[in-house]
Amino acid sequence: MKAGVLFSGGKDSSLAAIMLAENYEVELNTFVFSPDSAIPQIEQAAAVLGFPHHKRIFPPELLGEVVDMIIGCGHPSQAIQRIHREAVRILCERYEVIGDGTRFGDRVPLLTDDEIRSISDGRGCSYVRPLIGFPKREVQRFAARYLEVQYGETGQIRSGDYEHEIRRELESRGAPVSSLFPPNHEQSLVVARRSSGEIQ
Repeated sequence: MKAGVLFSGGKDSSLAAIMLAENYEVELNTFVFSPDSAIPQIEQAAAVLGFPHHKRIFPPELLGEVVDMIIGCGHPSQAIQRIHREAVRILCERYEVIGDGTRFGDRVPLLTDDEIRSISDGRGCSYVRPLIGFPKREVQRFAARYLEVQYGETGQIRSGDYEHEIRRELESRGAPVSSLFPPNHEQSLVVARRSSGEIQ
């Protein structure tokens, strides 16, 4: 059975894919707002993991909707939740099993138990989070064992967490981007996959 994993190119979604691959035929899915959005670093991360990768395009009206939400709220949390729900909805039309890299302690994006039950009952697909029981320290330990990871702040590395395209749209509207997103937000990008024995 195939499992569609929401893939940013970072360590969490990569580890989720590796864990799910023990029981499913994993395919990675990265969402962008425009078909013209190039994601070569994310495609390279998918290639080193060895799973098929798909670039998916959100409905054209979504970017404007979430930018309006960010400007209205003064922060991106609700918009990121909205984007995540839409990505899960779209994947439910293609896969019986949907996975992501949500881990213990995450606040955004994070679907509630009621939302997960609604996905299962209403759409007939299972939504799974292999890392949900693991705190950050253990995820870091897994990452060191299975992956080579590059870290950097948003803007230094290009991961598939939607933020680049949202920032660009905010800037085009003259919105104060630096005050709308939290500072010093660390991103990760997978650059190689280790064999399980190569513990660092």
